[in-house]
Amino acid sequence: MALNGILVDYQYCTGCYSCEVACQAEHELPLEQWGVKVMQNGPWPVKDAEGNETDNYVYDFIPAFTKICDLCADRQEKGKLPSCVFHCQAKCMEFGPVDELAKRLDAKPQQYLWVPPCA
Repeated sequence: MALNGILVDYQYCTGCYSCEVACQAEHELPLEQWGVKVMQNGPWPVKDAEGNETDNYVYDFIPAFTKICDLCADRQEKGKLPSCVFHCQAKCMEFGPVDELAKRLDAKPQQYLWVPPCA
């Protein structure tokens, strides 16, 4: 059986938190527990065409997985994607075999591959 993981392209994460909500609902977790938690990094000043800082700021939103995450083993047994991947509004998460996902890491920055510790 292939070792599976989730490739996260956080450049496109909009911070909608649908992955958090989907995970909590799927696993019936209390409000203070998460299988995935969206972290906010920033603010970073936006620069204009000449490289000068403007009054605008941007944030990076990075989905971070916790030890609670089991990649929705129950859903996988039914042939379904992990709940966070299925419900991601930005489609910035991809589930699959680690060896295949790892090959795509060099394609661009601002992404990471997560594999659960129990794997």
